[in-house]
Amino acid sequence: MNDDDSNDPEARLEARLHALTQEHADLGVAVDAIAVSPVPDMMVIARLKRKKLSLKDEIERLKDQQTPDIIA
Repeated sequence: MNDDDSNDPEARLEARLHALTQEHADLGVAVDAIAVSPVPDMMVIARLKRKKLSLKDEIERLKDQQTPDIIA
């Protein structure tokens, strides 16, 4: 993010959305890697899945902020 983006709420929102989407994808890869290990740690998998779900909720909330409210 450059200096111009720091004052632009849309750019900050987009950057945050991108970071959360990347983190969500990374967690998916981590869960998959742990799941195929010889002795998968189900507690870790469950914790990562909960984190992934909370990230998904936040991503959806941010996407809703990007969409203007249209009153019909």
